[in-house]
Amino acid sequence: MGRRVVAVVVAVVVALAGCASSSPSRAPAPTGAPASAPAPVTAPPVPAVEDEPVVAVAPAFTSTIARITPELADRMSASWRPGCPVPLDDLRYVTVTHRDFAGAAVQGELVVHADAADAMVAVFRALFEAGYPVRSLRLVDDFGASDDASMAADNTSAFNCRAITGGTGWSEHAYGRAIDLNPVENPYVRGGSVAPDAGREFAARPDAPGVIHQDDEVVRAFASVGWQWGGDWESPIDYQHFSPSGR
Repeated sequence: MGRRVVAVVVAVVVALAGCASSSPSRAPAPTGAPASAPAPVTAPPVPAVEDEPVVAVAPAFTSTIARITPELADRMSASWRPGCPVPLDDLRYVTVTHRDFAGAAVQGELVVHADAADAMVAVFRALFEAGYPVRSLRLVDDFGASDDASMAADNTSAFNCRAITGGTGWSEHAYGRAIDLNPVENPYVRGGSVAPDAGREFAARPDAPGVIHQDDEVVRAFASVGWQWGGDWESPIDYQHFSPSGR
């Protein structure tokens, strides 16, 4: 009985050894063999980004309304003096954006009566949006308050303490309630007399930049604030002139 048990045990051991030898070998790689390199990691493709188109931003209209400061009063020494029909306290300094004849947006300035300041901002905003060009918009004092010199320079101006053209009474300009717009393109015409002289080629009202025509965007812009056009007068015809009274 003892030998039979030993024999069975030996047989089991031999069988187990045979099973072990038939299993796949997991022996380590021989010393010095190169290790397997990890698989390279490929980054996902980056989608192409097209350049965004450059969008031009249209210039914006801006405006300011201010009281006459002592510094500005000194500058206005040619256009205002004691005895004028309106005190400086009743005038306002206005800046507005306008188009020049090249289409660029520039800042201009004018002085008007306080009760006309908002109206002029509204008018110039409409002219700017319509693309109407203004040659020059500076105080008449830059021309020594000379109406002739300002017109010859094709300068648009408003307040100027002066008499009415060809008369002795105060002009509406002396109250800050009148403006002369692009005087060369829109001259003052009395019979065969044209002022400024450079405005003669525009007296027949050609369809040219800056020329004002009946019921165009300029006339409508001023009419919207209650101002009338001197181009509707019978004689003289003042194509550059706008004012509430029409004179």
